[in-house]
Amino acid sequence: MTTDFNIDFKTETVKVSVVGKVATVELNRPESMNALDLEMIRGLAWNLKELCNSDDVEIVVLKGAGRAFSAGGDIKTMLSEGDESDFLAIMDSISELVVTLYSMPKLTISAITGAVAGLGFSLALATDYIVADSSSKLAMNFIGIGLIPDGGGHFFMKSRVGETKAKHLIWEGKPMLANEALELGLIDEVAMDIHASVQAKVDEWEKKPLQAMIKTKKIYAEENRLSLLKFLELEKIAQTKMRQTEDHKEGIQAFLEKRQPNFIGK
Repeated sequence: MTTDFNIDFKTETVKVSVVGKVATVELNRPESMNALDLEMIRGLAWNLKELCNSDDVEIVVLKGAGRAFSAGGDIKTMLSEGDESDFLAIMDSISELVVTLYSMPKLTISAITGAVAGLGFSLALATDYIVADSSSKLAMNFIGIGLIPDGGGHFFMKSRVGETKAKHLIWEGKPMLANEALELGLIDEVAMDIHASVQAKVDEWEKKPLQAMIKTKKIYAEENRLSLLKFLELEKIAQTKMRQTEDHKEGIQAFLEKRQPNFIGK
């Protein structure tokens, strides 16, 4: 039986269904490759909190509708001319979402198809197990528009590959094929059939003492909580400054004009 959790928070940009112990959370803006706007960010946080409170759900699968997992933060949001408090509110909503996803007392899986980039990649990295379709492309590509990773990207990249490698990957910002990401340790599995691979992992976990697995997750999440919060706060402060740079404005303009940016280091 499938249940819909979208009762109080009215957004079509997030769809949640529950079958047995497993909830599937779908990013649902396929026309924009599931770019994360404020409505989707808040919708995700609200729905994940609802799932946290469900005694029935023990596994959560995060996926994207259409041809991508998520292309990252919505460019229109970046172009908004609102005052600084508007941007800080967005960053606070991102932090709320990331902390909720990382620390939720459920086992979480990201099922990556198509592209995952920027903030979308940060979200995937916040989950416990990442399966990527063999044809998918992954990028921590904030550098391409003169920004730094947010959504805890620094924290999760360091956790996965270590500080030095994380810096190098962030500075390069190049798209990676799924096999490259697997070799680096950024993901856990490459799938020829994403649905079959996710189901196989779910079946494997359902045969184990899930509460013991969740307790281990909660211990790590609690131990790392202050560090993650510190990273999120530092990212918020730094990203606010980066948005005011000439390089960021040039990066956005180049993106819109589909050309290579001409950065000047200012």
